[in-house]
Order: sequence, then structure tokens, then C-alpha cells
Amino acid sequence: MEIFTKQLTPVDLERGLVLPRDSNLEHRELSTIVESSAGTRLPDPVTIHCSTRLGKFEFTRGWRDIARDAGLKSGDIVTFYQEVNGGAQYRMRVRNVG
Repeated sequence: MEIFTKQLTPVDLERGLVLPRDSNLEHRELSTIVESSAGTRLPDPVTIHCSTRLGKFEFTRGWRDIARDAGLKSGDIVTFYQEVNGGAQYRMRVRNVG
């Protein structure tokens, strides 16, 4: 089930991924499998920390590792899903635009 899709901004990459208001995530650690739109995956699930900053939810620790390892840049698109079947509880698909 898709939770959100977002085009990345420079702030998302430098400070933390600010989540859309309707994402309905809470403070917690999210075990996440990360894959590209081509289907390649980062080798291990990543634990992403979801917290609030200035009244907005954002991904902090773990997110920066994903951005670095996946080579994400401003303008790229991420889609975050909740898994219905076993494995990691969440999945993130990244699409490099440039």
C-alpha cells in the first residue's frame, strides 16, 4: 500500500526527508527495503527513524544513508510503501530523474 510519493528537494537531502502531511506515519523506527525503479536493491534493509521537526514529520537517521548509497539528487522521486506480506515492514522505491 503506497503511503506517499515525493520529488526530492535540496532540504530533503541535506537535513532529512520532510514527509507529506497526509503520510500518516508516527515517531518510530521503520525497517525498510530500498530498491531502484529498475528493481536493484540495497543489500540490507535500512532502519529509518521518523521524528518531528518544526511540527512536521521527517525521516532522519537512516535516510541520509539511503540518499548517499542510492546516489539521490534533488528532483529524484521516492515512493514509500507499507508491505502487506512478510519481510521488511516497509519498502522505498527510488527513481533517479537526472
